[in-house]
Amino acid sequence: MRNIGLTQGKITVLESTNLEEFLKLPYIEESPTCEYINGEVIQKPMGGAKHSLLQKRLIAVIDALGSNYEAFPKLRCTCGNRSVVPDVVVISTNQLPLDENGEIISSGIDFAPAWVIEILSPTQSQTKVTGNILHCLRNGSQLGWLIDPSERCILVYQPNSLPDLLAGQDILPVLEDLNLTLSVDEIFAWLQRKV
Repeated sequence: MRNIGLTQGKITVLESTNLEEFLKLPYIEESPTCEYINGEVIQKPMGGAKHSLLQKRLIAVIDALGSNYEAFPKLRCTCGNRSVVPDVVVISTNQLPLDENGEIISSGIDFAPAWVIEILSPTQSQTKVTGNILHCLRNGSQLGWLIDPSERCILVYQPNSLPDLLAGQDILPVLEDLNLTLSVDEIFAWLQRKV
């Protein structure tokens, strides 16, 4: 067992480690999950109720489309010497990794998802989350969203273009094959409760 240090929500493996060693560590799937970024093991902060509700609604809306894509919460994505656990990933159904019984494997995916969605938690570093989205885009993702509930805006990342900061009635881009029209206001309206 390796020596582990815990400092301000960040777990650092004190002995040097690589991605292969990280993926064998027994605690990385425990809640909160751990990510491997730039040679460090970092514990992802818990999101809270707003975070969970947005995650749940996004998955339901995407899966209800009956398209060739499926949305997953907290699915490990390992590619390009990084292993991250985005809040929502959207994958083409023909890319789902299956075992010999035709069931989806439980270890995550070893490629960048078509669409990666992160929901910023109050204690989370926007820079680290943005870095994970950009990493996915550099490794094959077609689209990334960074949802910021406190600012009521969504940063949209696409390959080979500057990010877009969308708010209010702005319509969000989605994967080309998806018949989905959502505005930023519609996303954040999911948080409203009648009192």
